Amino acid sequence: MMSPRYWLRWMVEHGTARYGLRWQARRGEAFGQLYGSKAAVDDPLPYIEELRGRGSLVRTSFSYATVDYEMSRNILRDNRFGVFGPDGFEMPDWLRARIKTAVVPPNPMDPPSMLLLDQPDHTRLRKSVSAAFTPRAIGRLRDRVESVTAELIDALPADGSADLIAQYAAQIPIAIISEMLGFPDKSRNEFLEWGDAASPLLDFGISWREWRTAMLAIVGMDGYLDQHIAQLRRTPGEDILSSLVAAGDLDDLELKATASLLMGAGFETTVNLIGNGIVQLLAHPEQLARLREDPELWPGAVEEVLRFDPPVQTTARMALCDLEIDGIQMHKGNAVVMSLTGANRDPRKFEDPNRFDITRANSREQLTFSSGIHTCLGASLARMEGAYALRALFEHFPDLSLAGKPERRPLNTLHGYSRMPANLGHRAHAPV
Repeated sequence: MMSPRYWLRWMVEHGTARYGLRWQARRGEAFGQLYGSKAAVDDPLPYIEELRGRGSLVRTSFSYATVDYEMSRNILRDNRFGVFGPDGFEMPDWLRARIKTAVVPPNPMDPPSMLLLDQPDHTRLRKSVSAAFTPRAIGRLRDRVESVTAELIDALPADGSADLIAQYAAQIPIAIISEMLGFPDKSRNEFLEWGDAASPLLDFGISWREWRTAMLAIVGMDGYLDQHIAQLRRTPGEDILSSLVAAGDLDDLELKATASLLMGAGFETTVNLIGNGIVQLLAHPEQLARLREDPELWPGAVEEVLRFDPPVQTTARMALCDLEIDGIQMHKGNAVVMSLTGANRDPRKFEDPNRFDITRANSREQLTFSSGIHTCLGASLARMEGAYALRALFEHFPDLSLAGKPERRPLNTLHGYSRMPANLGHRAHAPV
């Protein structure tokens, strides 16, 4: 991963955007500040509102951008737009050929990952795993989510302190998705380390050092998956990956890309949802009090966390043809960056959008899980895990408080915390 062709690949996919965003930020452009400044990691709203004031679709120096709910939803559902991945960059044929020689292992941000495929390949791969995420299948996981959560709650020290990310929020989704993919318990820490190193790939404009570190993690995961898939061919289990291997519809590259995407998506969204939910409920004690009075409100609380403080903040699409949208002429290859945070705070869709309200009637219409064919396959699982994890934590530790300011992950797309020191207080043996 040190040869010049890999540096060239990073430069095309991230370096150009990195320097462009910094240039925009120095000029005071809201788009550059939103995606190229550290200040936006903690508080993106000032830059979002500046963009909102410029219209539903804003032309920037390098792309289009929108923070508008209806515009974002329409683009996500419009088959004239496709995913924006490495092949979407305009470049001479010789440069594209040179970059193609810098082969990287299967990962969530390169084809044949479903995240980077349009129809019909996307439909084919999604169909292969969709049975594992039906309402009935998710319902069967409820008992396991409850038992994993109970084990973690029991392991937390009463009247002590804990890092609620490392010791709680991260452990629930990694346990469930690992079991769904047939990975042994002893591999969880490896996947947590690989996932933490590889997560910057979901951003655009990351540094060469971050990209190289991410790729080294992907190499480690790729080697693990080779051995794991070979083992499943000899002794299959009852997990998703065993079913895919047995069906024989996907080649090894597709198998590993799908496994790495399911692992990443099954973990990243939920750990951020739980962490963000803890912070928002502690910041709004009157809302937490309502949940303690009426536990039936927990599903709505999760929807409001997803809207108000989304675990995924950004997505992008590319025009697949010349088209007109909202009176604006776009050309084939034009990219549109959508702020899901901005869409979820659109006052034309959500009344008083900067108010955190667990009883908001339309919070479930948030776009955090995207929309259209790329709607998050595991959204129902994330909702279920989040609701149970948050309820169990606050019912067992009613005096829970943060021990200082939690540390944000320095990412623009994935929005969550890396550390969350907390004082747990006494343990209440409340039913959950």
